[in-house]
Amino acid sequence: MTDTTRRNLMLAGAATTIALSLSGQASALPKAKNLENQSILITGASSGFGYLGTLHYARLGAKVIASMRNLPRAEADDLLQIANSENLDIHVVEIDVTKDESAAKGFQEAVQLCGGVPDVLINNAGIAIVGPLEAQDMDATKLAYDTNVFGYQRLLRQALPEMRKRKSGHIINVSSQSGRVIWPGIGHYCPTKFAIEAMSETLAYEVAQFNVDVTVIQPGGYPTKFWPTREILTAALKNRSDEAHLDGYGNMSADMGSGKIPNLNGDPMDVPNAIANAIAMPAKSRPFRVMVSSSGHPQASINEANRNQHLKFLGRGPFKDAVQYVYRSNV
Repeated sequence: MTDTTRRNLMLAGAATTIALSLSGQASALPKAKNLENQSILITGASSGFGYLGTLHYARLGAKVIASMRNLPRAEADDLLQIANSENLDIHVVEIDVTKDESAAKGFQEAVQLCGGVPDVLINNAGIAIVGPLEAQDMDATKLAYDTNVFGYQRLLRQALPEMRKRKSGHIINVSSQSGRVIWPGIGHYCPTKFAIEAMSETLAYEVAQFNVDVTVIQPGGYPTKFWPTREILTAALKNRSDEAHLDGYGNMSADMGSGKIPNLNGDPMDVPNAIANAIAMPAKSRPFRVMVSSSGHPQASINEANRNQHLKFLGRGPFKDAVQYVYRSNV
């Protein structure tokens, strides 16, 4: 970093040493009043947080490029019908995040629609295939990482060159409480979300000098179509599994693909609200991690310990400006 950049980062950090310098709760963020003049590309927009978010950001005035795979499909038609009836600036492009060519082609369509690289990239697409880790065959393992980790990387690589060049941009990676707290029996979901946490932190340090913000969203469980899809994928895995990999795990194996879904409370709109609030904050003041849950934040102490250790370990060396900027600390 240059001396000028270093001073700018330090001033920005000092100016925002507030409660959000820790991993903030979504309720601590200022409520977004509008997202006018913001262009947003979101992956996994066919259901859940992606579908709800598309409508929410557009209703706040943003141009939203909703991406999903397997077009044409009813969910895309529904979004466009609502957009037409409410005069919302929503466009749908096809992106299968597991495929290089699809990610590149869909991203370029988004660029054309926005007249440049979108202001915000929301990496949201994700899956879970549950059961004992031993039972996760290589097809399931590759699909989990290809969607939850490599898919994020594919879109990051499309967005970052121009964001760095223009010295503005916001990358939002949807992680999970399970990116911090290990839950046995949910296959590679925890490992992939742990990877997103590490990827996001690495990225945040590296792009701080370019004024590109990175925000990690850590949702708890919410009632969305994520869960029925999980059961379909898990049932397919179980049906092709060798009993040798299932035997001995009791209910962890027996419940695979059974359709048993947690009885979850909470409004799924909590997550799009939290994302919109983070986007609406001024650049250089946005929180790095945001916890969103209707039932507590078991990862809070881990987030804080992580922050403190990185400030201690990296905050006095050659990366001190970046780590202090990311955690908004003037220590």
